[in-house]
Amino acid sequence: MRALMITAGTLIFAAGFVAGGRLEAPVGAQGFTVVMDCGASSTPQLRTTLYFGLARPMGSVSKLEWQIFLRDEVTRRFPDGLTVWEAEGQWRSPAGSIDHEQSKVLLLVHPDTTAARQSVQAVIDAYRKTFEQQSVLWESARVCVAG
Repeated sequence: MRALMITAGTLIFAAGFVAGGRLEAPVGAQGFTVVMDCGASSTPQLRTTLYFGLARPMGSVSKLEWQIFLRDEVTRRFPDGLTVWEAEGQWRSPAGSIDHEQSKVLLLVHPDTTAARQSVQAVIDAYRKTFEQQSVLWESARVCVAG
C-alpha cells in the first residue's frame, strides 16, 4: 500500500511539474511577457504590489506624510484606483539580526505598458528619495480584470 501511495504521489508531482513547465513565462529584455487568455469579458492587466518601510534614519514616516505621498506621487500616476494596507515587515540584517519595521503595502492594477512600468518606478524612486529608503520591494503578476 505504501509503495502504491509513493508511486501515485510521484506521478502527480511529475504531471504537475510537466504542466507547470508549459506555463512558464518567457523573460524579455523589456521586462516579462506572459501569454494569458482572459476571455472575452476580461482584460489582461498587471497587479503590482509595493512594500514601503516606514522607518527612516531620523524617526518614521508619519500618517500625514504618507497621505501626502499617496496623493501627490501615487494617485497622480494611478488615478483609476489603488488599495493600501498596513503591515509589519521583517528581514535579516547584514549583521545577522532579525529586524522589524512597520510598513505600508500598496496594490495597483494597471495596463502592462512601458508608461505604467515607468510610473511604478517613479513612485519607488520618489519614496526612496523623500523618505531616505534603501529599497522598496516590488512584485508584479498578470491578472484578469472583468468588466
